[in-house]
Amino acid sequence: MEVSRVRALRGPNLWSHHTSVEAIVKCTPDEESIAALPGFETRLRTRFPHVSQLAPTGQDKKVPMAQVLELAALDLQAQAGCPVTFSRTTATIEPGVYQVVVEYTEEEVGRLALDLAQKLCEAARDDTPFDLEAALAQLRELDEDVRLGPSTGSIVQAAVARGIPYRRLTEGSLVMFGWGSRQRRIQAAEMDCTGAIAESIAQDKELTKKLLHAAGVPVPLGRTVSDPDDAWAAALEIGLPVVIKPKDGNQGKGVTVNVTTREQLTAGFHTASEFRDEIMVERYLPGHDFRLLVVGDKLVAAARRDPPSVVGDGEHTVRELVEIVNKDPRRGSGHATSLTKIRFDDIALASLAKQGYNADSVPPKGERVRLRNNANLSTGGAATDVTDDVHPEVAARAIAAANMVGLDICGVDLVCDSVLKPIEEQGGGIVEVNAAPGLRMHISPSFGKGRAVGEAIISTMFKDGDDGRIPVVAVTGTNGKTTTVRLIAHLLGASGLRTGMTNTDGVYIEGRRIDSGDCSGPRSARNVLLHPDVDAAVFETARGGMLREGLAFDRCQVAVVTNIGAGDHLGLNYITTLEDLKVLKRVIVMNVAPGGMAVLNAADPMVASMAEKTRGDVTFFALDGTHPPLSMHRAKGKRVVFVEDGMLVAAQGKFEQRLALADVPLTRGGVIGFQVENVMAAVAAAWAVNVPWDAIRIGLATFKGESNNAPGRFNVFDYRGATVIADYGHNPDAMQALVNAVEAMPAKRRLVLISGAGDRRDEDIRDQTRILGAAFDDVLLYQDQCQRGRADGEVIALLREGLAGATRTSHVEEINGEFVAIDRALSRLSDGDLALILIDQVDEALAHIARRVAEG
Repeated sequence: MEVSRVRALRGPNLWSHHTSVEAIVKCTPDEESIAALPGFETRLRTRFPHVSQLAPTGQDKKVPMAQVLELAALDLQAQAGCPVTFSRTTATIEPGVYQVVVEYTEEEVGRLALDLAQKLCEAARDDTPFDLEAALAQLRELDEDVRLGPSTGSIVQAAVARGIPYRRLTEGSLVMFGWGSRQRRIQAAEMDCTGAIAESIAQDKELTKKLLHAAGVPVPLGRTVSDPDDAWAAALEIGLPVVIKPKDGNQGKGVTVNVTTREQLTAGFHTASEFRDEIMVERYLPGHDFRLLVVGDKLVAAARRDPPSVVGDGEHTVRELVEIVNKDPRRGSGHATSLTKIRFDDIALASLAKQGYNADSVPPKGERVRLRNNANLSTGGAATDVTDDVHPEVAARAIAAANMVGLDICGVDLVCDSVLKPIEEQGGGIVEVNAAPGLRMHISPSFGKGRAVGEAIISTMFKDGDDGRIPVVAVTGTNGKTTTVRLIAHLLGASGLRTGMTNTDGVYIEGRRIDSGDCSGPRSARNVLLHPDVDAAVFETARGGMLREGLAFDRCQVAVVTNIGAGDHLGLNYITTLEDLKVLKRVIVMNVAPGGMAVLNAADPMVASMAEKTRGDVTFFALDGTHPPLSMHRAKGKRVVFVEDGMLVAAQGKFEQRLALADVPLTRGGVIGFQVENVMAAVAAAWAVNVPWDAIRIGLATFKGESNNAPGRFNVFDYRGATVIADYGHNPDAMQALVNAVEAMPAKRRLVLISGAGDRRDEDIRDQTRILGAAFDDVLLYQDQCQRGRADGEVIALLREGLAGATRTSHVEEINGEFVAIDRALSRLSDGDLALILIDQVDEALAHIARRVAEG
């Protein structure tokens, strides 16, 4: 079994809405059915008992090894604790070759699972060992390493529940919510609006106390110290017992509490010095350690934190008791579980010594032995939820502390006997405030109920009903995509929306190109959604990007499918039929948001049938307003766009809006049929985004379809009295549309210049000149540098074959080089002639033509 071309589908894709890994798997003849491998399934289940059933009960087990790989990759992830459910194996047109798709929640884990599944299959086939426990441990370790921690994860989960899209910007905890100008960001439990000064204050414990004291918040006295002698002097000034800790520490690192002797203080100073240079001593407050979580101007959670400890049973040593406690499945080595394993280190041994114990001591039954003085969860402490017990005055002091420092999300550390009564009555105090506080103790406390802190944070960032989304319009089809994308973006811009756009020419923000080349894939689209100055986005969504990575978004407000026709690029990447192409193109239609709109060409049966697959509404468009699917749709009170008496008509129920095609330069007064279709699609999309009709009129009137705003899309030039049209058409449907357009334009003699793209099927290349040979007097064939896998001269030979039996063509030439060919075509023109120049290098070719036109 050979596994190749492993891809990560990072968005909705051809197979499902799930993120997945896709692989091409080639099976040997004896692997086409595991029934041909005696004992294989038994050996497989011996190595991995939890693998799914390989075939439905009672059916013949003609299961290829590729399907076993699929199920094993999914089940290995599931057994490792990953929430995955979807997988699929599909045979290709190549014998023994399959496409295997397996869902993942973390890409690296999905790729590793596929690799381990292959090793498992090989081990079962060859009867060699496979260490299942090691494989699952490897998957769990990687999953814990790469996935979001519990704090950030809880915020992300709350956003997903609200329908707010998110994207990890780094391998760490920097996450973006929403899109474009409506995006917000967090870093762990810290918002983008948190000031650097506020964070700096929170890290400076001494400055924090000064500010809190000024705000009337109870705090313990203390100061910074320079050495152990100065620390002892400070302790005597304050009064024993004291706490010694790093000035700007976190997570309880280097903190020693309840210090009563100079020896303890000296040891504590050296411990704190391991973490920070600046050390402070402050009054020790007896009582419990509480963490109060403030989000915005509200107290949303509170927990009592208890130091790590064990309870004697009169039989086991302290070391053994720690080992027993650490076997609790709730305890892990990181932050993914509700509890962390207790650290049995030098600090724990020192704490034992203070209580008269050592590691091998056997505590009496029922006696609690502390292993640390500070109550931090990362060292094995426990948390008990006390949110419902917090006295209003205690909550008010916590909120005042957060506001004084300036933190939007703030962990307030309080030491007192109880949160049931005001701090002042108990002689307690707030000892620290923390930026980016850990949320685990509130989400999954050791005891008590968890609190919806993620929801509280998201609610602070996004008002009710705000999902952080900007309007996203996705456009796909065989022809007309780029023009439609450009026109939709122009219409949105005319309404005042700062619009980002991707297409085969580049990435544009408010009409300014920020990237060039073919940018019709998901990576470019994601960059637009990342841009903070984008109010709306329009994406050309090409087949290649959908196959490579899936969509850049989880759902769109509008999906536009211009046409399928005879298709294009058939035979590549296992998209071999029009039905295959339809299934791929309708991915954007299937991912329209509920309440969104699918804009579909009613005159194309393949496209019209996609209406059944959308979760949104449907707008049909067609040149003929009496076309049955369109007229039936209109009769149901649904939206339609069509042409009637030289007017573009947008109608729904009794509503009707008419736009004169004479006022739409792109259509040349309604003469260019394929441009009229592009305009209808664009108007329907703008309507779906609620662009005002006055803005649509202005946008249509100001979009000229020239080389500066629609390069390579029926750009018209006047050259010495002849009409020159430059276009990027490159398939039979495009040729027929162009022929229909130019036949409506007067000309004494017609000339076409064409090259073929080598990555098309032979019949598609021939069909182009077969169509052109019936409409043009002169046909100039050129070969450019990019033959896309074809041999020298092969494409031109196919184009010549298409001209066999041409009814109109009387002159044929073959030319090497695109720009040489353009010059040759222009040199043959006379006053009143018309030339259709099918360009390949769009920007360069248009610039070349423009220079020749300017030179006259």
